[in-house]
This record gives sequence, structure tokens and C-alpha cells, in this order.
Amino acid sequence: MPHAILLKYPGTNCDAETARALEMVGFTTDIVPIAVATRSDVEKAQLVVFSGGFSYGDYVMSGRLAQLVTGSRLGDAIHRHHERGGFTFGICNGFQILTKMGILPQGSLIDNASERFVCRWAHLRVQNSSSPYLQGMPETFELPVAHAEGRFVTLDGDAEAYLAQGNVALTYEENFNGSTLAIAGLQDASGRAFGLMPHPERFIRKEHHYDPDWNGSTEYGWGYWMFRSLAQSMS
Repeated sequence: MPHAILLKYPGTNCDAETARALEMVGFTTDIVPIAVATRSDVEKAQLVVFSGGFSYGDYVMSGRLAQLVTGSRLGDAIHRHHERGGFTFGICNGFQILTKMGILPQGSLIDNASERFVCRWAHLRVQNSSSPYLQGMPETFELPVAHAEGRFVTLDGDAEAYLAQGNVALTYEENFNGSTLAIAGLQDASGRAFGLMPHPERFIRKEHHYDPDWNGSTEYGWGYWMFRSLAQSMS
């Protein structure tokens, strides 16, 4: 079975749910506080996860302090993990951290255009169906979002290049946070590093949906199928 470590920072609050989702699809998991994380923890994992939450209270640019502490604690271990073929998954705050680390293509997650925290369901469109994280997903689906700094921005022209190159994995059907080109999820050239603002771990079972009759007799939500896609891609 593939093994995942979930790095936990002060303020991370979605690690347990994400670990349960990974275990449902066949991973073994360890939640590792960054204060005690070692290079060995990273080296023994096939997947490194940066879960959602508010690392260090989002006091100095979302993800920036987590990036600095990770570098101080683990050095270049995350980059080496990626270079040797490992997978890296960032959800919400984890997406923010990965952009600061340079694992994903250049960009930043800044305040929503509304300058307000947004908690809602988001309709998403798949832009790269070959992504290891999106195998078998429908062209459009929905996941919950909950963020104040979820607007993805880039230098002029970069987002268009990312879309043309297949780096843009997901876009919002309704661009409620003002992201450039409505980008909701981004991956690197290899497809193994993936970040998104929506929370797949919050829609694992049908019962998590706001509509009790959602999708008939289906047992699992779209988040489950994303994690299962990842597990199958790594097997």
C-alpha cells in the first residue's frame, strides 16, 4: 500500500479528515507535526500532503510561515521527494504553501476579490482530464470551499501559458473569488504535484452533500473519487 505523510502546522485543521479519506482508498497514513518532522518521514512516503486549515493563523501571507518553517526543519527534502518521483498534494492552505515552496508553477493566493471569507459549494470544471488526481472524474462536479485568501494570481501571461501547457487542472464555473482565468486547481508539468482550493476531504460520502437526494443511490461523494484516482494512479 502507498504511504502518505500529512504535515501538520499550528492552525492545520483538516488533517484527520484527509487521512481518513486516504485510508478509505488504500493508503497508510501518518500525521506528522512539523515540529518533529524529519527527512526520514518524507523519504519513506510516496505521498506528502499539505492539508487545509490556517497555518500560523495566516498572519503573514497564507502559507509563507509554513514554507519558511518547512525549509528550516526539512531543508530540501520536499523538493527531493518530488524529484525522485513522489507525489505532493496541497489542499486549500496546503495549495498556498506549495505555491510559496515553488513546487507548483509560479503564482500566489491572495485575498478574495470580495475581501470576505467565503464558505460555499463550488462548481468546478476539469481542464486536464489526464491529471493523476482527476482520472474518471466528470467534466463538471462540485466541492466545498472555505477560504479568505483563495484568489490565484500570476504575472501577466503566465496563467494563459499554464492553461495551454496543461498546468491548470480545475477552474471555477462561477469565479466567485476573482482568480485569474478562474483557476481553482493547478499542477506541475509532471502531474504529481497538485494544489487546489476546494476541499475534497469534505465531500467523501453522499451524506456530506447539502441535497439528501444527491446522485441517487451513490454512496460516495466526488472527493472520494479524487482520492481514489490518486491511489490508482500510484498503484
